Amino acid sequence: MMEFESAKIMGQLIGGGLATIGVAGSGVGIGIIFGNYVSAAGRNPAAAPKLFGNVLLGFALTEAIALFALVMAFIILFGS
Repeated sequence: MMEFESAKIMGQLIGGGLATIGVAGSGVGIGIIFGNYVSAAGRNPAAAPKLFGNVLLGFALTEAIALFALVMAFIILFGS
């Protein structure tokens, strides 16, 4: 039978690992955002400056999700 303390530590490690999946998803999202921006700027260079503000907003919001996921992972791992 597994002891309670070792089960708690195992649960924390699994939970922390699962919480970091959000960081990987955020990386994919940022790649999609900038890839689509480059594609759009290549098709219509005159519209590129107008689109760049929206690109930065999308980047910031996507990066915020990664930071939230990272904070949750730290809370799971190091919170008592």
